[in-house]
Amino acid sequence: MSRPGRTPVTFTSMRTAISRRMVESKSKAPHFYVSTEIEMEAVTAANDALNAQQPAEACVTLTAWLVRAIAQSLAVYPALNAVWNGETLEQVDAINIGIAVAIPDGLIAPALLDCGTKDLATISSELRDLVARTKAGKLKPAEFSDATFTLSNLGAFPVTQFTAIVTPPQVAILATGKSESRAVVRDGAIVARQMLTATLSADHRAVDGALVAAFLGDLKARLESPAALA
Repeated sequence: MSRPGRTPVTFTSMRTAISRRMVESKSKAPHFYVSTEIEMEAVTAANDALNAQQPAEACVTLTAWLVRAIAQSLAVYPALNAVWNGETLEQVDAINIGIAVAIPDGLIAPALLDCGTKDLATISSELRDLVARTKAGKLKPAEFSDATFTLSNLGAFPVTQFTAIVTPPQVAILATGKSESRAVVRDGAIVARQMLTATLSADHRAVDGALVAAFLGDLKARLESPAALA
């Protein structure tokens, strides 16, 4: 029986499943967290120039650029593109990036499949389709189960930084906040630059800090010099 002034909340089956998986992840996987600051001036300018030539419905988002850069970095650091299979760690050839999407019942992260083989335009188009089908409840089975790495992007909200819980059986998840103008030091002077904070949560059973730091350095370099991403 609940106390006066308190209303019991009945979990949906999805909320129950999310709760169970998050408890499993935090209790079994020793998490650690590494953050970096990424200057987004160049990629924002490249995105604006690209979208100036596109109809509104085909505009590319910064999330698509993030997915493209993550896929390229995972190809260099495949230890992060891995899953736990019972007691065995398995690196996966295909780069299937889960995209965290909020829906009325909770949060799910369907997989954008084979990102490593796709260019920015294809990723952008498939990302729009994936999010639409997620909200409509029309995902394919592989999109539910085959993600090998996850991106949780809260850039649409006034959030500058956060940490995320690794989604089992994956071993890493990248959390990104809002790209915003911040005061930074360049050549000894304080200037304004568009900056993004990216925080990687990783399973310490699978990877160590030096590898995660190298991955983030690679990702940062790609986004700050984005010509190879377009």
